[in-house]
Amino acid sequence: MQVRLAFSVAIKAQGDVLILDEVLAVGDEAFQRKCNDYFMERKKSGKTTILVTHDMGAVKKYCNKAILIEDGYIKAKGEPRDVANQYSFDNTEQVITSEQSGIERSGSLVENLKLSLLSSKRATPNEPISFDLTYTLLEDVPTYIAISFTDIDRNIWIYNDNTMDNLTSGKGDVKVNYQCSLAGLNDIKLKLEITVRDANNQVLAFLPADEIPVIVLNRDDIDEDDESAKDSATGIIQRNGKWSFS
Repeated sequence: MQVRLAFSVAIKAQGDVLILDEVLAVGDEAFQRKCNDYFMERKKSGKTTILVTHDMGAVKKYCNKAILIEDGYIKAKGEPRDVANQYSFDNTEQVITSEQSGIERSGSLVENLKLSLLSSKRATPNEPISFDLTYTLLEDVPTYIAISFTDIDRNIWIYNDNTMDNLTSGKGDVKVNYQCSLAGLNDIKLKLEITVRDANNQVLAFLPADEIPVIVLNRDDIDEDDESAKDSATGIIQRNGKWSFS
């Protein structure tokens, strides 16, 4: 209740700089929605908001810069998704007990995560998107791949998929090809984000921001003088409804 009261007072003050500490960790669903609406409004306004949180979903959604602090020192800073993924990576248990030797080994379990985009970075929504992904497993740890296509302008997930039903086994090189269709979308600019996770959903590896491909989809089926089509194409999904007047 104290946090909710403090948050209400803070937003009424309309300050240029707002510092919030774990405000998203409390409150009911209605309060969470209120926080979400306010954060999105602040982000658009350009006013400074400092959000202290362990919620990496909030970091990815609301922040345009992020800093990871450990033991009083800055460990990472930059793109919110990179910093959030680093935090998740650091909190992943990476100690594997070898049944053969009884020796505990620690450190990174996944190396050489590489993405090769096979389809064009600029296409129409009806054209398939395809890529190859490779990485090296240093231990016999079951892993799966999770992908997300994020709308860059709206900062929301448009399409997610994973290989949870096909966990890897054994160590060594892993190579997989993926193809999907995003037909039905309007013009959109997407980021393709990829993580490798263990069976407990812990992040083992991720593509850094400078290796994430940007894919631009543009419709080519709208006439320049079709104002109705152009107006309806401002949404995410192509219109498919039917009007019936009585």
